[in-house]
Amino acid sequence: MERKLRYGIIGAGKNAEKKHINGYRHLPCIELVAVCDVDIGRAKRIAETYGFARVYTDYGEMLRNEELDIVSVCAPNAMHAEIAIQALGAGVNVHCEKPMALNGSEARRMLAAQQASGKALMVGLNNRMTNESVFVKRCIDQGLLGEIYQARAGWVRRSGIPGRGTWFTNRALSGGGVMIDLGTHYLDLVLYFMGLPTPSYIVGSTHQTFAHTTTRNRNGYIGDPAGVFDVEDSAVGMLHLENGATVSFEFSWASNIEQDKVYYELLGTKGGVSYVNGELKLFSEIGGTCVDILPRLDPNIQLINEFQHFAECVAEGKEPLAPARHGVYFMEIVDGFYESAARREPYAFNKVKVGV
Repeated sequence: MERKLRYGIIGAGKNAEKKHINGYRHLPCIELVAVCDVDIGRAKRIAETYGFARVYTDYGEMLRNEELDIVSVCAPNAMHAEIAIQALGAGVNVHCEKPMALNGSEARRMLAAQQASGKALMVGLNNRMTNESVFVKRCIDQGLLGEIYQARAGWVRRSGIPGRGTWFTNRALSGGGVMIDLGTHYLDLVLYFMGLPTPSYIVGSTHQTFAHTTTRNRNGYIGDPAGVFDVEDSAVGMLHLENGATVSFEFSWASNIEQDKVYYELLGTKGGVSYVNGELKLFSEIGGTCVDILPRLDPNIQLINEFQHFAECVAEGKEPLAPARHGVYFMEIVDGFYESAARREPYAFNKVKVGV
């Protein structure tokens, strides 16, 4: 890249600082230009700490004044569509935190804006880019699992509510609870592994069990006993796909379980995969004998860097690994889940296609 890519960020909360800023600031191809947050004190602290040249409280003003190449959107979910569409219209490539939007309708508007602009829009689905995920995807692409006919995914916490009264527990700002929060990571991941197959119907159920308490908050998140909590704290369901495969899933911010668990399983005609709390295993048959394979991935070698990847996509005009059209696909599945849970009956999809 002959010149540095001019970078800005909208929303300067914990995730923005820990993930996006920390990811982009180490890239030699990036110039930190501007940070925007409604909290001017926070924006100034971020700018001073990391070396952003200018500070804004109005993202529209920032987009008008700065000639940016990339902007990260790290505001609450309810603002993703509005900010991303305006940024794309200003000719800026967008790295939008997950979930892509509040719902499928907003996601489609974002996709339309991306296609009209000719710029890139990548959803921050970082679990697609871990070493384990990259390795599993390679195994699948090489045919080592055969046809995947069943998958399971989950992320269950014993105490992990992100603060009663924060935007996470306010449906108008978040679009939903744990399903749209934690579910976005691992349900998306197994569907990505399976090639984003066309969904047939979904059966979903939600529960709101710990809304009355602040004792099940995640460490570091302070709750307000009088704050809004109108979303689910647990979600379970099964997705049926047109190719006959199924995906079962469970997600919870809080539950009476022994320990937290993050997992996925893929069952294929030639092999299987299990990932539980960071431990990856493959199962197959060699010489007429069932075998367990324990991959040893070098943690010192990062197979894909999310931020370097997007910078390269912008510079070279390539589609990112988590493009807008994939975000539309997933958000429409989430819409179907919530419809099923509300109606207490299966929800049939109307031939959802990736990116259509």
